[in-house]
Amino acid sequence: MSETAGPGTAATSGAGTAPPARPGSSWRWLRDLVVVVLVALLVSWGVRTFLVRSFYIPSASMEDTLMIDDRVIVNELVPDLVDLDRGDVVVFHDPGGWLPGGSVGGDDELIKRVVGLPGDTVSCCDAEGRMLVNGEPVDEPYLADPDGPASTIPFDVTVPEGAIWVMGDNRAHSADSRLHQSGPYDGFVPLDHVVGRAFVIVWPISRWGGL
Repeated sequence: MSETAGPGTAATSGAGTAPPARPGSSWRWLRDLVVVVLVALLVSWGVRTFLVRSFYIPSASMEDTLMIDDRVIVNELVPDLVDLDRGDVVVFHDPGGWLPGGSVGGDDELIKRVVGLPGDTVSCCDAEGRMLVNGEPVDEPYLADPDGPASTIPFDVTVPEGAIWVMGDNRAHSADSRLHQSGPYDGFVPLDHVVGRAFVIVWPISRWGGL
């Protein structure tokens, strides 16, 4: 025999009626909101601190790839977790004596293009004015003067392990590895000085694009 609810049962079951507010429910909502905001801020700080950073360009050494006052975003996973490639544009700490006058928004950072990796032989120039890497001519469409020689300063170097050879795209106005061969590290940049790889221009909007 089925049991039936007596008079008033439906009214006391809560059907269709909001339960009474529990003490402290507003405080828990506020607490959760604060936690979410703090986590979001920490994640944002972590991304900016450990994954990417922005830098501005103060000089003409990388024209026309990068113009004065451009702002770039740098991937800081390079080269510790992501390998460098020839042609990458990198931000690095001054190996010694390369500054003042070339900082990219920090205390001692510069920005240049990777031309030689560890073990590479880099020389300039061949009969056609091209740079050679491991004896092979390099196509450099990014040069500010693509019709001129890759360098007016002759050089022939072998990049040691744990270092790179860097040059600016505006070769006539770039105090890069070529001009520091008598300084610390013989003009090479130690890999542990590399901050990261610049991969996009974010400012001004008219120049927004990848590198």
